[in-house]
Amino acid sequence: MGSERAKDLAELAVATARVAGAAYAEARVQSTWERMFVLKNGEPQPSFFGEGYGIGIRVVSKGALGFAATNSMARSSIRELARKAVKLADASSQYLERPVLLDDSKPVRRRWAPPETRKVEDADAEWLRGVLLEIEGRIADGRPGVKLPGRLLYLGAELEGRYYVNSDGARVEGRIPRVGFAGSLTAVEGGATAQRFIQQGETGGLEVVKRVKLVDRVEEEAKAMGRVLKTAEKPPRDEVDVVLSPELSGIAAHESVGHPQEADRVLGREGAQAGESYLKEDSLGRKIGSPEANVSDDPTLLHSNGFIPVDDEGVEAKKRFLIKEGVINEFLQNRTTAGAFGLRSNGAARSVSFDREPIIRMSNTFVEPGDYSTEEVFKEVRHGVFFKSFTEWNIDDKRLNQRYVALEAYLIEHGELRGLVKSPVLEITTPKLWGSVKARSKHMDFEAANCGKGDPMQSAPVWTGGPETLLSGIRLGSR
Repeated sequence: MGSERAKDLAELAVATARVAGAAYAEARVQSTWERMFVLKNGEPQPSFFGEGYGIGIRVVSKGALGFAATNSMARSSIRELARKAVKLADASSQYLERPVLLDDSKPVRRRWAPPETRKVEDADAEWLRGVLLEIEGRIADGRPGVKLPGRLLYLGAELEGRYYVNSDGARVEGRIPRVGFAGSLTAVEGGATAQRFIQQGETGGLEVVKRVKLVDRVEEEAKAMGRVLKTAEKPPRDEVDVVLSPELSGIAAHESVGHPQEADRVLGREGAQAGESYLKEDSLGRKIGSPEANVSDDPTLLHSNGFIPVDDEGVEAKKRFLIKEGVINEFLQNRTTAGAFGLRSNGAARSVSFDREPIIRMSNTFVEPGDYSTEEVFKEVRHGVFFKSFTEWNIDDKRLNQRYVALEAYLIEHGELRGLVKSPVLEITTPKLWGSVKARSKHMDFEAANCGKGDPMQSAPVWTGGPETLLSGIRLGSR
């Protein structure tokens, strides 16, 4: 990226669209480079090597949006594409209930990239294979204390480059290197089975593998599966307190706060694509939880999987306080939804490829840390269960009813962790979950994830996380 040709073509696209009648125009030249190696039960599988390069053009004309994209980078193709985007907007304008209004976000001129010690482009097949074989050597043949007949391991390195320009004056160039791991493990012990999906990833170079202690982390997960299968007992049936680990805090924040507070869902645009929201346009200021319920989304966290300090509409990104002291404080906004709300975008527009329109996305969604140490959170519990990791979760389309099934979970008695609990189930509504928050630790941790949304589907890299979060007055189920 950064070539003068890419910049010239983006400028050409915007200028052509404006001449064709667009009130507003933007262009994004985007490249992708990916390398992935796969091991299945120790055997190499067909690996993935991909590259993409093209331009996406979006316009506002006659009050409607038009979007078009191509990987044909000839100047004549760019001019034709820009005119096509304007024609698409003009053709759809007659069907609008209300015209598209862009907010007045300040245009950004910036070049950005996260730090790298070792460039992701150095991730050849041999390096990727070597890391996975080191993991395989730790978990195969019953070495972690349990048989794992199903071991599917993925390790990938990717690089996104983009140059963005719009008719308001924004000029943004970004480089996003990432390294990510995914592993699916199936453990068997005495006829019982357990499954665990592990995902870790950050922005940065190949040093990410050591920074997240990947090999040790996967080995410990495998050992935990064996302990669960051998010693876990049924969960308590009476009312208990529940301590959610950073992993559980994070998935709950992502699914029951981040998604329903995407403004396009609130406005109904995503209903046919990725689900709806239980919230309405007038829900800002609504009380949804206890004063200890505080959830944010922050794309500026360095090294994070969802690091994107300037969004794909050329808006400076910032931390978004979604729930503040139990109150719905802020929706995730892009320039069009912000215009509908009479607000300014908070930099939440993202696109995963040149041929995908930027839409509202989360980045790094988490429960805010509190004032307690981890030990002090547990000391608050007389009788409860600690959800350390999950093996299953699901949530309805409106993000109101949800269910989390723990894999590694522990009984808590008088502030002390006791034995393992077998598959406790937290089935709860969004208001009940956040209304039950009693305390949060200072300790924070994050998990990598890929968040799906849109049509065509866009799978965006994100982080989920938080502290240890204490919920009071919960009745658990079992599986």
